[in-house]
Parts: sequence; structure tokens; C-alpha cells
Amino acid sequence: MKPFTLALVAAATLFAPLRAAAAPATTLSQVPVVGVVTGGGTFTGVFNLTRFATANDGVVAVGTISGVLTNAAGQTSTVLQTVSIPTANITGTCQILHLDLGPLSLELLGLHVDLSRIVLDITAEAGAGNLLGNLLCGVANLLNDPSGLARLLNQILALL
Repeated sequence: MKPFTLALVAAATLFAPLRAAAAPATTLSQVPVVGVVTGGGTFTGVFNLTRFATANDGVVAVGTISGVLTNAAGQTSTVLQTVSIPTANITGTCQILHLDLGPLSLELLGLHVDLSRIVLDITAEAGAGNLLGNLLCGVANLLNDPSGLARLLNQILALL
């Protein structure tokens, strides 16, 4: 397969709007892929998910994409390519709560209370001597380890 054709397939599968094919997937690991190639043409195939892995501080779905690429002239090419598709890019933040309340007006038993807009941001700060910050950052970032998340997703995939 020519590198240009491979680039078109990659562009069709990653940047074109994707929609489910008419036939539903037979399993969770087989995802129908239909795309429109820039400059005319279509791609119809299936992404076969084999596993999850980590790459660039994120989680990627690894598998093969197979199908038929049809150019604007009606010529077809068969495609079989191993691909890694980014699924999650995780950052280690320690923001615990962001609460934004609009103005409130309350009347209760003859008492009238008007309250302006309230914005409450709670951020945990990890570091030496910050016991509560370390604890809350640890809880908030339980799934922020890409390798741990990939391992968990692979276990779920194996059960299906």
C-alpha cells in the first residue's frame, strides 16, 4: 500500500465524522468505521480493539483497522493497518470542587435574605506537611495514572 493511501485512510478515520454502520458491532471490540476522504472518496471498515496501552501520558486504544477505501474515481483498495487511537489524556490536577451559584433570594417565616453570586473553588495542595492536601490529591487522582487506567480497561475488555 502506498504511503499516500495510508495517509488518506488515517485522515479518514481520525478526522472525518464517524458514524455507526448499518449493521451493529458484533462485540464491543469490533467498532464499525465509516468516513469521507477529503477530495472525494469513502472508507468503510471495522476497528478491532485488541488492548489498551499508555502513550504520551495518556491512554490509547490499540488494534487493527480493516476495510475498503474507495476513491472519487470508484477505484478500491483494501486496508489492514495497526493503529493506536488516543482515548484519554489525563493530567494530575488537584482541583477538588468548583461551585458557582447564581444570585439567591430566600424568604422564610418573615425573614428575607438576598445573596449575590457565589463562586467557591477548593484546591488541594500536595507537598511536605500538607496532610489533608496530600490525602485529597491522592483520592482525586486515583485514576490519573495512565498505566493503571489502561490495566483496568484491559481487565474489563477481557471480561467482555
